[in-house]
Amino acid sequence: MAFKDLYWNSEHRSNLAHFASIASLAAVDGEVGKEEKEMLDRFAFKLDITEDEYKEVMKKENKYPIEPSLDSGKRLERLYDLFRIIFVDQPIEENELVLLKRYAIEIGYPNEQAKKIIKKSVAIFSGKIDFDDYKYLLKI
Repeated sequence: MAFKDLYWNSEHRSNLAHFASIASLAAVDGEVGKEEKEMLDRFAFKLDITEDEYKEVMKKENKYPIEPSLDSGKRLERLYDLFRIIFVDQPIEENELVLLKRYAIEIGYPNEQAKKIIKKSVAIFSGKIDFDDYKYLLKI
């Protein structure tokens, strides 16, 4: 087996685990709504998830563990993806916050940093940011 094949398989397993985490959060309120399903479909395409993998992940007995990443950019991108899923059917619910914190810790953020990132992300995604943060985000 070529080195490239080993890397692809490892990368694909990571993408599959991430997709499973996103799907779990999308279904946390009991059902996956139409908008959530559309977003999951887009993530499945983006992450190169096959139809069979998609069906397996959507089963209640989701068996894919959350895989931590050493790359802080990838960790932040994965949290961003999850916030996009959650905010499709606003508002964010308490059980989703609990899962987000647990997920953030499992992918490598220390407890306090996970809390800060989640708090700021909720403010950003809910449109409740102050002017200074807004200005900083636009880098003006």
